[in-house]
Amino acid sequence: MNAKFPNLGKGFAVLFGAALIAHAAPSQAAWEPTKPVEFVVPAGTGGGADQMARLIQGVVVKHNLMKQSLVVVNKSGGAGAEGFLDVKGAKGDPHKIIITLSNLFTTPMATGVPFNWRDMTPVEMMALDQFVLWVNAEAPYKDAKQYFDAVKAAGPNKMKMGGTGAKQEDQILTVGIEKATGTKFIYVPFKGGGDVAVQLVGKHIDSSVNNPIEAVAQWRSGALRPLCVFDDKRMPYKAKVTETMSWGDIPTCKEAGVSTSYVMLRGIFMAPGVTKEQTDFYIGLLNKVRETPEWKEYMEKGAFNQTSMTGDQYFKWLGTAENLHRELMKEAGFIAK
Repeated sequence: MNAKFPNLGKGFAVLFGAALIAHAAPSQAAWEPTKPVEFVVPAGTGGGADQMARLIQGVVVKHNLMKQSLVVVNKSGGAGAEGFLDVKGAKGDPHKIIITLSNLFTTPMATGVPFNWRDMTPVEMMALDQFVLWVNAEAPYKDAKQYFDAVKAAGPNKMKMGGTGAKQEDQILTVGIEKATGTKFIYVPFKGGGDVAVQLVGKHIDSSVNNPIEAVAQWRSGALRPLCVFDDKRMPYKAKVTETMSWGDIPTCKEAGVSTSYVMLRGIFMAPGVTKEQTDFYIGLLNKVRETPEWKEYMEKGAFNQTSMTGDQYFKWLGTAENLHRELMKEAGFIAK
């Protein structure tokens, strides 16, 4: 494995520290939406970003947090470029927000599409999302080492790894696994994490690196088995998800001898050219969402890293993450020529 990948754990540990970063709610903003707000999801339905957006939408409605409605719209074309370019082109429009994942960085690098995260207005990091190695529960592998040994024994391009999109987070992580283990998968891209979980349940692929929230239902039902989490330490959640296991019982991939680590952004942006008052409205709204029992339950159910930040701190984090993703994309050979 290239020396860059073993160091991901340390780099991401610094970048994505687990501590919750407190921030005060802004003063009551004079501005508020005057028409329905479009909530863009630059990914398919059923995936982690889509689920979080719809959870936020439901919380806003249930607790009457906003006078106008919040309408979720999936714009997944071009690995999310459709959604990003839509928001970029809505300059000065405060009635459009977007939830981002790390394709915020990877899509323009992989495709050359004329977009950069600085073309939008950062609002708030809501959380960071983990990646878990999943197999079908009927597969014979009881831990990650057994699975990687089987992949290696099968030979190159015999076992299928499913993931969301091409040249995005899941495939970057798959390349890291290959370098760490001396294996070579057939990577099979799907539109969203929900599709990936369904394909794994149906045994059309051999494994996936889905986020926890994207496969928890299938794990709980006994259809899928988690083998390891791609982080430096185990997840802190101790409540049982199945009869015998909690998220915290899943070993790290490092414990199986694979030091590759990776976590993903779940953040909110607005169009460029909006005012501070308009941005502050959404920060206040999202802070109210974060205080609800539904959000807290969702965070535990999905085993999220609950780091949050706004303002200059968020802007600085985004710049560091962009540079790190550029390094990963170069390592994987995914940068557009």
